Amino acid sequence: MHYSPAHMHIPDNFLSVTVALVCWLIAISALWVAVSKTNKSLGEKQIPLMGVMAAFIFAAQMINFPIFGGTSGHLLGGALAAIMLGPWAAMLVMTAVIAVQALLFQDGGVAVMGANILNMGLVTAAIGYGLYRATSSQSKLVKFSVAGFAAWLSVIAGALLASLQIWLSGNARLQIILPAMLFIHAFIGLGEALITVAALSFIMRTRPDLLGDDSESAKGGRGWILAGGLISLAVIFLSPFASADPDGLERVAANIGLIGANNPAPLALIPDYALPFLGQTAFSTIGAGMIGIIVVGAIAFLIGRGMKIANRKS
Repeated sequence: MHYSPAHMHIPDNFLSVTVALVCWLIAISALWVAVSKTNKSLGEKQIPLMGVMAAFIFAAQMINFPIFGGTSGHLLGGALAAIMLGPWAAMLVMTAVIAVQALLFQDGGVAVMGANILNMGLVTAAIGYGLYRATSSQSKLVKFSVAGFAAWLSVIAGALLASLQIWLSGNARLQIILPAMLFIHAFIGLGEALITVAALSFIMRTRPDLLGDDSESAKGGRGWILAGGLISLAVIFLSPFASADPDGLERVAANIGLIGANNPAPLALIPDYALPFLGQTAFSTIGAGMIGIIVVGAIAFLIGRGMKIANRKS
């Protein structure tokens, strides 16, 4: 039985070299600003939270949920990360997640990674933080409502950008791919909104200090770090039960004849979220997921730690 999650991101050869390079330039420029801003604002207690959020988002993205017509969706997580960490640190966390997915698991192309970072990491974080920030003095109901809308809108924005990128690459007609992508992702966005609101509701009940405007406001203690790791691990154990249906982009690509343009990356170490020596089994998917959350969590933590050390020296 095939347990691997459906592919999530734009694969190589969906975009032209020119469009891919432009996306890389935009992404690198934004990340340069994100590093500079995070260096100035990153709190000591925010560093482990970066690792926990990266691990959770990676794990949650492995759970594809069905929507309709043999199509599935999955969490992006950019809005949630931005609400928890602020926009700049969230962009770095999302970049770590997307890079590990592409380089280690063959999920998304390497040449077009700049586009995936832009669509799913940078724009989603900016939208999530920008809208939620405006509710700082509002009631919980308003906060949750705006967070849900921001999460939904971030999915729509990512789908819009992907549609434009594929169209500008000459691989699809805009009047065909745009409505198809927006229609499917409008439903996927509902799942994003529900997961985001549920996560924020849980955090607000158990650790409201983690949502403080001051990154140093979070109370000390390793218990919440352990809890976050255990929650991520629990999500990984649910991954074999994820929908095997293609996700929104993959479904639209198949419908318009783009799916054949995808050439698998030959250097992926753990392709399709399955350990090669265990085959396509539940244990294989769980094992791959556990490796993923450890790697991406460690990378995000080390990014934060490295910037903090560099900032002290400067």
